Amino acid sequence: MGRGWGFLIGLLGALWLLGSGHGEQQPPETAAQRCFCQVSGYLDDCTCDVETIDRFNNYRLFPRLQKLLESDYFRYYKVNLKRPCPFWNDISQCGRRDCAVKPCQSDEVPVGIKSASYKYSEEANNLIEECEQAERLGAVDESLSEETQKAVLQWTKHDDSSDNFCEADDIQSPDAEYVDLLLNPERYTGYKGPDAWKIWNVIYEENCFKPQTIKRPLNPLASGQGKSEENTFYSWLEGLCVEKRAFYRLISGLHASINVHLSARYLLQETWLEKKWGHNITEFQQRFDGILTEGEGPRRLKNLYFLYLIELRALSKVLPFFERPDFQLFTGNKIQDEENKMLLLEILHEIKSFPLHFDENSFFAGDKKEAHKLKEDFRLHFRNISRIMDCVGCFKCRLWGKLQTQGLGTALKILFSEKLIANMPESGPSYEFHLTRQEIVSLFNAFGRDRVLPQCPCWSQIAGLNQVSALPALASQSAGITGMSYCTWLFCLFERIFFFRDRIWLRCPGWSAVAWS
Repeated sequence: MGRGWGFLIGLLGALWLLGSGHGEQQPPETAAQRCFCQVSGYLDDCTCDVETIDRFNNYRLFPRLQKLLESDYFRYYKVNLKRPCPFWNDISQCGRRDCAVKPCQSDEVPVGIKSASYKYSEEANNLIEECEQAERLGAVDESLSEETQKAVLQWTKHDDSSDNFCEADDIQSPDAEYVDLLLNPERYTGYKGPDAWKIWNVIYEENCFKPQTIKRPLNPLASGQGKSEENTFYSWLEGLCVEKRAFYRLISGLHASINVHLSARYLLQETWLEKKWGHNITEFQQRFDGILTEGEGPRRLKNLYFLYLIELRALSKVLPFFERPDFQLFTGNKIQDEENKMLLLEILHEIKSFPLHFDENSFFAGDKKEAHKLKEDFRLHFRNISRIMDCVGCFKCRLWGKLQTQGLGTALKILFSEKLIANMPESGPSYEFHLTRQEIVSLFNAFGRDRVLPQCPCWSQIAGLNQVSALPALASQSAGITGMSYCTWLFCLFERIFFFRDRIWLRCPGWSAVAWS
């Protein structure tokens, strides 16, 4: 017996030495061989950890949210892609076919959605149509009912509200068109280089509370940066108040979300007959590998989690608004609308049960006057970023950029409207706090887009899913790559299992081609 155990232990030891490379010199590890985006532990300025978010996102939200976003109410988004850039005139328009957006024909959009873009039921639609007609006349017509006159004034007040974090499109403009988000998916468009970098550079350098003397790590428009500049940047960032740190992390997380999608649905090959889309492993490594990005990649991914956590918190707080009996996801199909509202409430109740929500009460605390000024600066900076989206030279990139910034802006509006939400009437119009249909559609689509973020390669939760044993070969075939490492095929897997609308097209952004700046 003793000899048997000794032989077994010796054999296992020899196998371990062979497997770990002991006894012979191994070549340097490459990015493709190492697990290049391991992110774990607690997030900065949060009590929540990555692992808790992974489990909650992967197993409790995904299927229901995917179904909701494929419904008519959430797939049609009205947008004006012809608004001029308010900051500079030399926009280089992308002439590639993949940059184009195909708007809906009039008969393709459900009647209930076209009838009004603000409200949620047939009765409310009729009311708001009266209001909009009166507003176009430039005055409150005294022949209108008292309720309608009041609504006109309240809706006008809302449009100018200081709680809005985005400059929304005028959806009554002749240039505003409905777009089917399922038929205009986010993916690589070829929009890249200096024009794309310029967008991000203006966002970071002029709108993230950063002085010009502080250099941002890995900025392609700045040369000669080293480790000292990186240390200076993060020393400066940690010295900011929590609100300004959060602002930077939200923008960085937004940027990371776009680049994850870029890497996941990349144009690998184009012929006269077809285009081959797939996973660009090299692109993903260049943006997120800890060594190739000198430690910047994992920070970006953690900021992506932070963005997810902020939007998750906003959805948990806005539940009372959607619970009111007057609210409907109105498309004109009564049965489907009722089913979708039930599904929406199920999702929101699930979100409310999340155990480690972000605590926004630390924001804008202290001296009331200073806090009010800081909140206004926060709002104006983000509002400015929403205006920069009209400067993006690729129309599909512009579409998804406008949608996601409006979604995040809506989340911020919700977070800082707690008292208004608490004081809403249980029935009837909510004048002090309400969300337009545009805000609702953008909020949920932005959250649906950002919630793919935990599905980055190498996170152990992915490996525990069903069918995982059969997927490495499938992933390598779909990406056109053989001999890939365990970590690399996991990257190929994360779209297959978790990305929304994968049976139509992968939700990879047109805006995603905007390179890291």
